Amino acid sequence: MAGLAASGSNPDVELLYDINGLAKEAPRWFDRAMEYVGEYGLLLGLVLLVVWCWWSVRRQGEQDAASSVAALVWAPLAAAIAVLVNVPIRGFVERPRPFNDHQGLEVLVTGKTDYSFVSDHATIAMALGVGLFVANRKFGLIGIGLALLEGFCRIYMGVHYPTDVVGGFALGTAVALLLSPLAMAMLTPLMSAIERSPRGGRLIRARGRSGVDGQEALIPGARKESAGAEERDLAA
Repeated sequence: MAGLAASGSNPDVELLYDINGLAKEAPRWFDRAMEYVGEYGLLLGLVLLVVWCWWSVRRQGEQDAASSVAALVWAPLAAAIAVLVNVPIRGFVERPRPFNDHQGLEVLVTGKTDYSFVSDHATIAMALGVGLFVANRKFGLIGIGLALLEGFCRIYMGVHYPTDVVGGFALGTAVALLLSPLAMAMLTPLMSAIERSPRGGRLIRARGRSGVDGQEALIPGARKESAGAEERDLAA
């Protein structure tokens, strides 16, 4: 793959120059902003999005809150597992960073000495986005959008080929989806146990939203039914 990337006639390199060329024409302040966003900002935004989704699920207090929170817990775990899976992949492919093989790139982040394929940032971002989609489609679509933007930023910054980013997207998606059934089977009972605990239950549901195992959701109807029975008895 490194040999393929060394050739300037393949679409991977051409797209790299096209996207990275935007950095040369952009103002310096914009490049600085893209550097921060692509290196830290979007990943931080995805983490905050997961926290926001958890807070929303917790406040709503739905009966399946335990499974929803389990899916949210799986999102960062999927990202961590995907990065670990990427370690042997990088060592096997050994693809140099694009700026090591190609001249004239506008490199916004220096000090990158590791291999290029696949992109850790793209892997983490997409694993978080897809994992979030498993828990909540609305938040998940936003997360996937941020992950796509993360991939664009890595190419814009001159630190990854487009195929590095696509490979990261594929790896993050595969780990988040393929291991999701196993992860949910393990995490959902754990979240349910936490939900039933006196203190830990607040991590799953806000206070007063529902009782253990959704019992409170049934109580209002039961009260109305018993109240109606009392009224019929008095009328009799």
